[in-house]
Amino acid sequence: MSPTPRDAQGRPLMTQNDFNYLQQLLLERAGLLLGEEKKYLAESKLSSLAGDEGYGSLEDLLGAVQLGEGAGELERKVIEAMTNAETSFFRDLHPFEALRRHVLPDLIERRAAERTLTIWSAACASGQEPYSIVMILQQHFPQLAGWRIQFIASDISEAMLSRARAGAYSQIEVNRGLPAPLLVKCFQRLDAEWQIHETLRRVVDFRRINLTGPWPHMPAPDIIFMRNVLIYFDVPTKKAVLARVRRHMRPDGTLFLGGGETTLKLEEGLVPVQLGKAICYRPVAR
Repeated sequence: MSPTPRDAQGRPLMTQNDFNYLQQLLLERAGLLLGEEKKYLAESKLSSLAGDEGYGSLEDLLGAVQLGEGAGELERKVIEAMTNAETSFFRDLHPFEALRRHVLPDLIERRAAERTLTIWSAACASGQEPYSIVMILQQHFPQLAGWRIQFIASDISEAMLSRARAGAYSQIEVNRGLPAPLLVKCFQRLDAEWQIHETLRRVVDFRRINLTGPWPHMPAPDIIFMRNVLIYFDVPTKKAVLARVRRHMRPDGTLFLGGGETTLKLEEGLVPVQLGKAICYRPVAR
């Protein structure tokens, strides 16, 4: 048996066979493409997991996954480790400005009779995106106080959802995109962290949803933030997810994608609309 390859610091690296298995696992279970250029990233993310789970090498870790050890729990942890993403408050800003200046005022007028609003933040990571939206609702739209608002935020990672539910962030995290007045108004000190107020945490219903698996029942969303997740999918998966979005959202709903994402050549039923400096997507009228 050939020795396990190691880096300059002596840490075990991933064999090509193990990387091929990981690629197939992520594609089948989460619809994620992992290119050859991301091998170093997989080694970095999974080395910590291997140590935490008591495995001496990445080969041992992925071998245990293949053998089904942990009744699928270890497989879930591997997938979550590879899908955990960076995020920040009011990331890229323009979609949030479009939400505040255009989308919400229009929806408030359209939904005046029913006084209901459903928002879905898909792939919410550690919660900064949904809490950014909640702060916009609270700070700029007091007329929604009497409305029935269902706000669902989802992610594939239970670890990320646990962080999001707690709503506690480091000084570095709150410094990334969060205006100082909102930090003062909406957060409280929690030891070395800042925690968003409980009244704002209660607004969001955090759920585990794999976008490539079954979706739970939910009201048709008026607003969907599904940003910076399609970039990880192959083309067939992108098409399937966007087709489901089109079927699930309200006929006059609004979809926000990441800056490097689009529905063009993927879903003809969703067309781009320019709102200020942001581009969103809306269903084609039937």
